[in-house]
Amino acid sequence: MSFCSFFGRELYKDHFKPGIYVCSQCGHPLFSSRSKYAHSSPWPAFTETIREDSVTKMMETLTAYKVLCGKCGNGLGHEFLNDGPEEGLSRF
Repeated sequence: MSFCSFFGRELYKDHFKPGIYVCSQCGHPLFSSRSKYAHSSPWPAFTETIREDSVTKMMETLTAYKVLCGKCGNGLGHEFLNDGPEEGLSRF
């Protein structure tokens, strides 16, 4: 996964400085800090991608999509539908 660090702690979970989050494999722009929010999961949480083609999504369940980098296919985790900070928003 692009952001995960299972040895110690997740570096970007509590990181809220302005900027762009990119794929760790190819540098493709994925998320803006403007769409990042605090969440109880151990990973960073975002409400949307920078562009529609920033990621590729594959339906995994009725409420979750598997999310991959839109350029290189690196696994990024999931999009959880209607699990964002406001009603109707997703959580990446």
